[in-house]
Amino acid sequence: MAAKPRIESFDFPAGMEISSKYKIVKKLGEGWEGEVYQITETLTGILRAAKFFFPQRNVGNKAARSYALKLHRLRSCSILIQYLTQGKIIYQDVPITYLVSEFVDGLPLDEYLNKQKGKKLGPFQSLHLLHTLAKGIDEIHNKKEYHGDLHLSNIMVQRFGLGFELKVIDFYHWAGASKENRKEDLVDLIHIFYQAMGGKKYYSKQPKAVKNIIMGLKRTLILEKFKSVGDLKTYIENLGWD
Repeated sequence: MAAKPRIESFDFPAGMEISSKYKIVKKLGEGWEGEVYQITETLTGILRAAKFFFPQRNVGNKAARSYALKLHRLRSCSILIQYLTQGKIIYQDVPITYLVSEFVDGLPLDEYLNKQKGKKLGPFQSLHLLHTLAKGIDEIHNKKEYHGDLHLSNIMVQRFGLGFELKVIDFYHWAGASKENRKEDLVDLIHIFYQAMGGKKYYSKQPKAVKNIIMGLKRTLILEKFKSVGDLKTYIENLGWD
């Protein structure tokens, strides 16, 4: 029997029909397990989001099932999208599972940053961004779970001003929510904070208060200073500014 093809990208075109129920609008993001698309219900026109799993990452539908159950368990966490239902399609003669969730309007954080002056945020805006993320991820950690795949393209910016309203549209879930996995979420948040302010190009000019959070992106120093995402959240809330 011929081996099933390994699929690394779907790149579904706009207008493609899904299960006679939905149509592809556009791609929202991607991760290790699959790709997330904006879709529309053909009957109602309601916008939804759908995650399509790469088959080699979803053997026996274990990944999709675990993902759906995790979203259901964490449905009270404000930063996560709400899971709705599941379905299947055939792509390149291979069954592909997809999960449908609520659609949250906004821009992926990487696109949002590209629209800003200099393609970056200032320190105060970035601190508001980091605090919102830390608050949301702390809710997940308090339920003994973790995210595992935090990056600029899977964070949706819904509103911004004095603060931010954010949603994460994907996460990684294979391993249990160990202390080490939660540490990785913490380190990823610091990297996002660093990238939001323009990364290496602008780091030397950042205020001391910012550098005292980023710690030169040295993982050991970050984890020595912040024992948890909750610690990071509290630190920002009590931050002094020279």
